[in-house]
Amino acid sequence: MLRLRQIKLSYKTDTLDNLYEKICKKLKLTKDKLLDVKIIKKSIDARDKNNILYVYEVDILLKNEKEVLKKYKSTDLFVAPIEKYNFVSFGNKELPSRPVIIGSGPAGLFCAYLLAEQGYRPLIIERGEKIEERIKSVEKFWKSNILNENSNIQFGEGGAGTFSDGKLNTLVKDKFNRGKKVFEIFVENGAPKEILYINKPHIGTDILRKVIINMRNKIISLKGEFLYNTTLTDLDIKDNKLCGIKLNNKDYLKCDNLILAIGHSARDTFYMLRKHNISMEAKAFAVGLRIEHPQEIINTSQYGISTNILPPASYKLTYTTKANRGVYSFCMCPGGYVINASSEKKALVINGMSNHQRDSKKANSAIVVTVNKNDFGTDIFSGLEWQRNIERTAYKLANGLVPIQKYSDFLQNVPTTSLASLKPKLKGNYTLANLNNYLPDFIIASIKEAMPHFATKIKHFDNPDTLLYGVETRTSSPIRIIRDNQGVASVLGIYPCGEGAGYAGGITTAAIDGIKTAENIAKKYKPYPKND
Repeated sequence: MLRLRQIKLSYKTDTLDNLYEKICKKLKLTKDKLLDVKIIKKSIDARDKNNILYVYEVDILLKNEKEVLKKYKSTDLFVAPIEKYNFVSFGNKELPSRPVIIGSGPAGLFCAYLLAEQGYRPLIIERGEKIEERIKSVEKFWKSNILNENSNIQFGEGGAGTFSDGKLNTLVKDKFNRGKKVFEIFVENGAPKEILYINKPHIGTDILRKVIINMRNKIISLKGEFLYNTTLTDLDIKDNKLCGIKLNNKDYLKCDNLILAIGHSARDTFYMLRKHNISMEAKAFAVGLRIEHPQEIINTSQYGISTNILPPASYKLTYTTKANRGVYSFCMCPGGYVINASSEKKALVINGMSNHQRDSKKANSAIVVTVNKNDFGTDIFSGLEWQRNIERTAYKLANGLVPIQKYSDFLQNVPTTSLASLKPKLKGNYTLANLNNYLPDFIIASIKEAMPHFATKIKHFDNPDTLLYGVETRTSSPIRIIRDNQGVASVLGIYPCGEGAGYAGGITTAAIDGIKTAENIAKKYKPYPKND
């Protein structure tokens, strides 16, 4: 097959027939010579607002490929590379006991999926509920503010990404095609096929929930096993090697290979690991507020027109303050909702999510400011406790509700007393507030300095009636669990994995790290016999 780049179609004429016609025109071929077409990439070029284009990259099968390749003198046409994921070769050691995975977020779930496919029969331990019950607990919390500390937005089958936009884009260099494998697994389990090629793929929380159930069932069919409502509470370590684990403070399980895919909010687990002197370090993260606009404002600014033909527009904004502090948009949710994402009692944290159609007519994104050891201290747990203190302060000031403020009031440092006709798109209950009191002064000052700059990139970004929500603190893990080149922690048999361990920053990167961890297990051990 050949790969052809830079095929451009007007967004108004974006059909497969027109795509095939453009391919033939570009290569000066008749349609009968074009045997097959596979879309590899599809993106929007909106730099010229008067001529918005879809830009394609495709693999094509032709009758006379060598002749066409020789005749067509352009770097836009070349032999299609082989882009396939290949699992590593297996080790020779017998498994002393089945691999145990703590956490069923993207890292844990994909690690389990790969291990199950290859015959390792993993046991997945999840402190929260399976997705069907977790949804009920979350919706109950949004209505009543009654929190299940083990099953909420942060904890439960699918992890924190389940209640998000389901964004899959990543900047990770992927020469081993692990990311491609992640996308293929998603599609095999019910995700839209377009995620395989669209420039900024996303699944949406509604579809992602169904995909997770299908992945679970596939793992079970391959002799994997899940334990829900089960928390890792202690480790049995002898001579610096893992021998077993304790669950729910009572049940002992022999365990020689433990994958810690715990997520960035498993604070109790981090403290338990420190008790056993497992090497960890504090890392930088970011905190701030979430901002909400009518989606039409974002569409008009990004596309130059208000249209329902193009998908709801997104944005990515960055700014460096005069004090050399980074401010940036994070987890942007086109057509989405702000959500109360709390996971600890008497502590408040928010996030954003979207359904696949992104049809709420509101766009939201976190606007966060980088923080580091100079801000929160040098102890391993200084950042975690600094983060936790902000969440507890926010909860106390807002009586457990999500605080909202108009941007104009935020600038003037006065509480918002009325939203008039403004209608927040929020999952949870809210109160009107003055968000200047919710975060450290340097965070507030940095956001205020960045906003006029952001308004030069997105017209009306600083509209006086723009809504701000507090507080966004869980952008990434404040702690990294140290591991070596084989993915092993300072105690043998423990494999830190994913976003919570400090090695990922989103659904795709966490899933990729889960696959890498599965490979590290397989390099050492051989799978169970098929007929055993």
